[in-house]
Amino acid sequence: MTPEHNNAIAVRRLKKSLGGKEVLRGVDLEIRRGETMVIIGQSGCGKSVLLKHIVGLHFPDQGEVFIDGQPLNGVSTSERLKLLSEFGMLFQGAALFDSLTIAENVAFRHIQSRKYSQKEMDRIVAEKLEMVGLSGIAHLKPAELSGGMQKRVGLARAIAADPKFILYDEPTTGLDPIMADQINDLILHMQEVLNVTSIAVTHDMVSAYKIADRISMLYQGQVIETDTPDRIQRSKNPYVRQFIRGEAYGPITTVRPFGYTGPSGTKGGKHEAPQ
Repeated sequence: MTPEHNNAIAVRRLKKSLGGKEVLRGVDLEIRRGETMVIIGQSGCGKSVLLKHIVGLHFPDQGEVFIDGQPLNGVSTSERLKLLSEFGMLFQGAALFDSLTIAENVAFRHIQSRKYSQKEMDRIVAEKLEMVGLSGIAHLKPAELSGGMQKRVGLARAIAADPKFILYDEPTTGLDPIMADQINDLILHMQEVLNVTSIAVTHDMVSAYKIADRISMLYQGQVIETDTPDRIQRSKNPYVRQFIRGEAYGPITTVRPFGYTGPSGTKGGKHEAPQ
């Protein structure tokens, strides 16, 4: 059996250019069944573009994405849609429809498919909202909820169709540390209860270490390291070390004030974190 069939999702030699810029430069990635893979990397390194390829929103210039051993590009439109129907996604800003109630947002995919009666949809909505700790708010509109509650509604919508795969795009962005940790706990809970395969894109290393089975770092359009959280924290790769420690000075260059080399000419500032 090939590696593509052994993994829930396999990305092979994926290349993509957007606006004349090569964003993905031969990405190879394997995601095992039932695991949570967290993808880290700088803004603009291609993390969200990679996610969009996995859910079929982008087509690669070269390379392939396999879902349960099936190539997305080599199947019929109906087979492709069937594969993609197995995905749920929590978008960065929750992406709720302001004009719809919470119930209508959660049941949106079911409303579009017209497969279920109103009574059945009401049951599904109540069940999924209870799973994310938000019973009794189905009648409200998104504007009446806090940012953290909107994220939870977004998660309820992501799991409404009982997906095999859940994708999280910056799930803790814009949340205070306490609410961010509650979202992390919900992600872990979904993994345990639903036994799904998950991919999360994040800049939040606290979140990455908590929810990940494995972490992959994307740098300049390529995966440069994949390992468990414990091993990633002990990585010898200077690019990985700089990113996970949040250090301004290292092989990853950033925009700095002209002539500035750090306080007293050092790289670390007045009080460096212990190594």
